[in-house]
Amino acid sequence: MSSATPTPTRVRRLPVVGALRLGRPSDVWFKPALSVVAAVAPPSLLLVALGRLDLAAYTMAGSLCALYAHHRPYAARAKVLAWVVLGMLGGLAVALVTASLTRNAVVLVTVGALLAAMQKAVCDATRVGPPAHVILTFVSSATLFVPQTLGQVPGHLALAAAAGAWAWLVGMAPAPLRPHGPERRATAQALHTAAAYAETARGGEESAGARSAAYAAVHAAWQTLLAARNRPSTTRRALERLVVRAEVALAAPADTDPARLRAWADAVRGSGRVPRTGDPRRDEGSLGERDELVGVAAERAVAPRPLWSRLGPLAPLAVRTALGCALAGYVSLALGADRPYWALVTAASLYQANLTLTWSRAVQRVVGNLVGVLLFAAVTPVARLGPLALVLCILACNFGAEALIGRNYWLGSVCVTPLALLVTELPGYQPTGELVTDRVVDTLVGALVGFAAALAVTDRRAGRRVERALTAVDRARERAARLAAGPASTPAALEAARRGLAAAVVDLRATADAAAGEWWQRALPQERVVLAEQAAHRTLAATVRRQGLLPDPGTTSTQTHTEDTSP
Repeated sequence: MSSATPTPTRVRRLPVVGALRLGRPSDVWFKPALSVVAAVAPPSLLLVALGRLDLAAYTMAGSLCALYAHHRPYAARAKVLAWVVLGMLGGLAVALVTASLTRNAVVLVTVGALLAAMQKAVCDATRVGPPAHVILTFVSSATLFVPQTLGQVPGHLALAAAAGAWAWLVGMAPAPLRPHGPERRATAQALHTAAAYAETARGGEESAGARSAAYAAVHAAWQTLLAARNRPSTTRRALERLVVRAEVALAAPADTDPARLRAWADAVRGSGRVPRTGDPRRDEGSLGERDELVGVAAERAVAPRPLWSRLGPLAPLAVRTALGCALAGYVSLALGADRPYWALVTAASLYQANLTLTWSRAVQRVVGNLVGVLLFAAVTPVARLGPLALVLCILACNFGAEALIGRNYWLGSVCVTPLALLVTELPGYQPTGELVTDRVVDTLVGALVGFAAALAVTDRRAGRRVERALTAVDRARERAARLAAGPASTPAALEAARRGLAAAVVDLRATADAAAGEWWQRALPQERVVLAEQAAHRTLAATVRRQGLLPDPGTTSTQTHTEDTSP
């Protein structure tokens, strides 16, 4: 395959208005919003009753863990939430011990920056999901600047641990009511995106972006289903068959009925029985239908990549985070700030997969924080009516932040900013004008210095990662093509090859998109990426036909059959 001659890339236009454009809210926006309120309210109200609201900052550290893992199946969610709570306690312990040993602001900022870099790298490597490292960094950085003694540390950690245990229970609470809720939502999303792609492809308006989005949604659905390892159930097997149908639609959109996919998706999203995908060319329960899932069992048996191998590619991001957070904190100190951790956390929140996304996040953060300080000034008179009023304002900001952040990060920041400012008032009220001024200055310092650090630390390995992803796609395509052409290929081998090729294509697109957003690097082999994707999609279609998974082209009925499975 040919590739473009490597030449220096042009400096990109910096998006401003586009970075502030509102999107659609998440289908489950209310889940994290309600969860954080349920996790924060009981410990905080108990402290109000005891007259010790000054300790609420420690319980809130544990309560905020309820924001995590809402997209994961409950078996996997239990483990992820437990690790989040432990990670929060680890960062909090380091911060509290450091604060008890020194009051040197430079040392505190340095420790905070190193913690932020480590939290960023681990959260990205484990793909823990939103809000990722930002909450952990906020907790550890803020507590670094709270005066401590070594004797107080165990008690404060115990408060955070108790609240973290309560947050774990809140996160797991829906399991008895909808044990397969996350898997259902992921499957429905995969079916909807596959239907949208099939519709555009059949109409002659095939979009590479729509196809990539559909493959990503199907891949995410498989990741969700496979996250519940060694826990097969009738319902989950039915969902897996539906995701197989979504995969088939992507490989052969011309032979797909989009209305049928949407009918399945609507039925899955509810709490009723899971639709049956019976192929009219096969008898129910035949070996052919069971063959669809042989690859699933094989994938469940594969151990995940070790953490250390996933941390390597994240080194530039970790260095950016450490350098940007440290410099932002130092500049804030030089300007005489009392709370340099605000600048540190602002810088930590900027760093995304590439520089273009980092710039967009900087714009969103600044706009959201500037509007947020105005909201804080408006609610301060209400919050200062008493401890209970303060807690209720904090709960309202928690709910608003999670309800709005899915539309755009800046909109959520409008509520996050007054939340952070109200938390500083838990030990006692402070001058509103001083808080607002400090927050505005630290936001600007954190955004400017943090982005400057991102410019200084470029990701020179982005192009190499694209080359490796291209090689992986070529190998996976050759294997799938060989098996599809072989008359003696087993169903298990074909399914594993198809699934492996689909995953490699998704990874190639994600890697190419991330690399395209980096600046100051040689031109990427965009032509090779497009050609590799096209060849892979042709091979996927051939493999699907070889497996005999395509539905009868004459079948257009969208009626929903059901399988005897529990919701």
